[in-house]
Amino acid sequence: MWCDNCLLLLPLRGGAIAWGVVMFLYSLAGGIFLLNWGQFIFFVNPEWQIYGGIGIGVAVAAALSILALSNRSYIWTRVCKFIWPFVIVVCAVRAIIMIVELQRGKDKIQWECAHGGVLWTESSEAGYGGSSSFPAGFCTSGFSSLYAAFIGGLVVDLVFQMYMFFLVWRFQKRLEHYQGMKGPFYGGEYSRCRTPSRTPRLAVSETVRTGSLPCLEVDGASVRVHRPNETLGR
Repeated sequence: MWCDNCLLLLPLRGGAIAWGVVMFLYSLAGGIFLLNWGQFIFFVNPEWQIYGGIGIGVAVAAALSILALSNRSYIWTRVCKFIWPFVIVVCAVRAIIMIVELQRGKDKIQWECAHGGVLWTESSEAGYGGSSSFPAGFCTSGFSSLYAAFIGGLVVDLVFQMYMFFLVWRFQKRLEHYQGMKGPFYGGEYSRCRTPSRTPRLAVSETVRTGSLPCLEVDGASVRVHRPNETLGR
């Protein structure tokens, strides 16, 4: 039997929307941070702009997923299901490169913190920094804490993305089952009843008695759900 609630931490549609909202907010914030202050921790132009742009792209994918789920749109749900695997792969590659580049720039970051958050000399001479300065909060905790926080954040981001992909895929399957009128009904189980073939219009009432799950009755062009052992008229 199809498991309608397996691996769901929250109700499918509402939980997926909430999950997408969280992803949208932190991805947007991370992308903005990298676009504004990425030059203080990455030193090859324009890598911080690429990283920030990918973060904004993740936020856009999350927003599209939210809209698809909110409108119960089968087409846009399929579009999002197609997009997320590519986003996950791109973000995984980005995470690896960011971790390597952070380790390579360790001495430069420590120099910036030791000099009051000013931009690294070569980056400043190249005109990367503008008038901004490195936020003091990132220097007080030390490079080791900053490095660990970045690694942890990147890993959590990938986990969130993979689970969002699962939720979108799961919601698409639910829409497909509903379109086929297979449920779920009454407690999340799909009907095992088989509706016998009928003429386009029923002339007499008929009772369907098969098991303990709800059945479907076709009356002309309409489709109605009724419980077993319940007699319905025309």
